[in-house]
Amino acid sequence: MGQVRATLDALSSPVIDCEEVAGRFEEASARDRVTITGSIDGRTQARLWDASAGRSVRIAEMVPPDLGPLEPVIFHGKNSLPLFSLFQKRFCRPSPGTGDELWGYNHQPTRWLAPLTGPGYFVAYDATDAPGGVAVDYTRIPTDRPAAWPDIHDNTYRLSRFIYNGMVDYLRRVSTHLLIGRATRDGEAVPNYFLLCREDPA
Repeated sequence: MGQVRATLDALSSPVIDCEEVAGRFEEASARDRVTITGSIDGRTQARLWDASAGRSVRIAEMVPPDLGPLEPVIFHGKNSLPLFSLFQKRFCRPSPGTGDELWGYNHQPTRWLAPLTGPGYFVAYDATDAPGGVAVDYTRIPTDRPAAWPDIHDNTYRLSRFIYNGMVDYLRRVSTHLLIGRATRDGEAVPNYFLLCREDPA
């Protein structure tokens, strides 16, 4: 647990040094990275968002370029909400001929909650003039999905209208495997943050 403690200690510094945090996080094992991600509270996420300004990410860095269309990559997530804060975002490259974007949805591990709140589909794309390098846009919906993913619905479906409708999230890079995000609704930033820890494809 040495790298877990070292990374969390770096995040608790009065001024967050993103290079130190990134180095500690990347030295951790894959399992410990998920543990670290799930241990970072909302206040620290907000500080990390500010500290990571200018650390851009691109969709080509999020899903390995050698993966084919509709092959998923899992990101383990922790948001700044007080309840149900653990989740996954799952991304894939689109069907051929679609364009330079990623498709994905929010996977809710709480089984009874998932049919009510989800699936929260989105399209992600590079957004160089935005608060972060990648936009995760819930106002756009994929036209296809991997077979194991849930049925596609737009974000007026069930409770999705209160969670995802009108939302666009923006991502910044902390390290190779860790991203920090902030939500916007109808073009206005809201104080909701989240972390994404990429799981390397098998």
